Amino acid sequence: MTIKLSLTLAAALSLSLAGNAFAGPAEDIIAKEKCGSCHTATTIKKGLFWVSVVQKYKGDVGAEAKLVEMLKTGGPDDHKKIAASDADLHAVVKKVLATK
Repeated sequence: MTIKLSLTLAAALSLSLAGNAFAGPAEDIIAKEKCGSCHTATTIKKGLFWVSVVQKYKGDVGAEAKLVEMLKTGGPDDHKKIAASDADLHAVVKKVLATK
């Protein structure tokens, strides 16, 4: 019984600590660039919330490329420029566009 409890606690602790270990480049950039200070998944702050971005670009096959370019250049709305590789910016945009 004690061994089962110890294993259960060890497994729970491992899973609770693993969340950060599985963070990918998108999550890292979002945290580093403090995107959450202007954007959240579902509520309006300073900038568009991510669900509204998904709705705005729904059905637009070029949405990902447009949003990556906007993150790189700041776009027409003077968004903060994000210094990251194209692959990492695509990961960020895919995460945002996957918001429900």
